[in-house]
Amino acid sequence: MTADPRPVVRLRPKADPRPVRHGAPWVFADEVVLDRRTRALAPGTIATLEDAGRQTLATVAVNPGSKIALRVLDRDPGAEIGPDWLRARLAAALDLRARLYDAPFYRLVHGEGDGLPGVVIDRFGDTAVIQPNAAWAEAALGPLAEALAEVTGVRHVLKNAASRARALEGLDDASAVLIGQAPDGPVPVEMTGATYLADLTGGQKTGLYYDQRPNHAFAARLARGARMLDVFSHAGGFSLAALAGGAEAALAVDGSAAALELAEAGAARTGVADRFATRRGDAFEAMEALATEGARFDLVVCDPPAFAPSKPALDKGLRAYERVARLAAPLVAEGGFLMLCSCSHAADLARFRQASVRGIGRGGRRGQLLRTGGAGPDHPQHPMLAETGYLKTLAFRL
Repeated sequence: MTADPRPVVRLRPKADPRPVRHGAPWVFADEVVLDRRTRALAPGTIATLEDAGRQTLATVAVNPGSKIALRVLDRDPGAEIGPDWLRARLAAALDLRARLYDAPFYRLVHGEGDGLPGVVIDRFGDTAVIQPNAAWAEAALGPLAEALAEVTGVRHVLKNAASRARALEGLDDASAVLIGQAPDGPVPVEMTGATYLADLTGGQKTGLYYDQRPNHAFAARLARGARMLDVFSHAGGFSLAALAGGAEAALAVDGSAAALELAEAGAARTGVADRFATRRGDAFEAMEALATEGARFDLVVCDPPAFAPSKPALDKGLRAYERVARLAAPLVAEGGFLMLCSCSHAADLARFRQASVRGIGRGGRRGQLLRTGGAGPDHPQHPMLAETGYLKTLAFRL
């Protein structure tokens, strides 16, 4: 939060101002005049952006030490980024989720897609977890948490600092309780007919993956009366939905004992523990072992971590996705289904689909592509930022 007069930052003479005028939310360091004055600005400083001809463009947050030097907060160059502004953005985000969901369990803020660049907020009833993944959000964290509590009525607000994006912004990894208190244990979340347990303080990300909700529902339809395998299962996202939807049995595979414990507890709460089993270990090794054992499943779902989190990791990540498909395909019974997922924004849909199809072929199978899915509507995409549409799912019948 910076009082006027605000500093001014300027685009380089060769930088095209049209993307910002048309709504682009980021300006990279090589497009900005990073003189001594601009480099001296504290990360998160609010400034006015001008083009090379000194025409005002937008209100931005500056981080001179980041590759993303500017994040566009408001197209209005005179916008005041204060409590009223924060409340208005949060109220708009809340209105959308209230129309979409009957219960207050969802992603409330999806960064640039909700006009709050670098900010992720997941809601778990009366508790919200903020990931402030940009320097401006870290600087405004107190007012942001207060506005969040005021707009939504949540009584507890936690900060999760585990995102790798924070390191790119020069931020620490210290999580904290901002308002109220942390829950005593995992929080139950009812979703897609199942009850999941979200660890808001020690789990992955903010505690639960809301983004796969519509894909869980589709998998549950495929798994009715069937045997399913959930690889990279985390807290049982796909397997618990499948069992709640009438699957005969499900096996969840993950390398984390804590995640599998949450999955088992969720299965018990859902009333499907008698049809649920887990196997802890490396997912690739587990799939190879299952093939050796002659195991076959009517539905196999693979939802791995981001193998290609950045462009330098793209080639290696695509090879990993191909390997997943190659090992998973032989585990699918004839006429069964294979769902493959990627949360890597660097691997676009075309590349991910190509790697998956190649892996299925190398696994000795062929199939029909039934459905291409993405994240649920509580993860709105910014139309000029592909990173907000990171999640991709492919459903095949083999």
